[in-house]
Amino acid sequence: MSDAATLLAFDYGEKRIGVAVGNTLLRQARALTIIANRNREYRFETVGKLIGEWRPDALVVGLPCHPDGTPHAMTQQAKRFGNQLNGRFSLPVTWVDERYSSVAAAAELGRDDAIDAEAARIILQQYFDET
Repeated sequence: MSDAATLLAFDYGEKRIGVAVGNTLLRQARALTIIANRNREYRFETVGKLIGEWRPDALVVGLPCHPDGTPHAMTQQAKRFGNQLNGRFSLPVTWVDERYSSVAAAAELGRDDAIDAEAARIILQQYFDET
């Protein structure tokens, strides 16, 4: 990846998908938007528009786990979502442990309306901090 690669990050949820954007030069993530997870067609059409607009070099997907690190129902759904992103858009996908991203987002925002996008920002920031 180049020094100034753009990344999009996703906090996958059954009802909403939070999206964040950042680049490897500044290494700072920012909340971007929330996608209503209506159905597969709508989800990937909307993601496709974001990819067309931002032209990311790679994607990051939060991987939810129980506090002890074991997988749960959403773990497999997030993995499948990331695999579908990779297959549809031919972009590399990295998974980031997101055990506490929604809790941290709620603590930082103190309100529900933007928590999903803020959780995606925290996931992407964690990726930058760990790489």
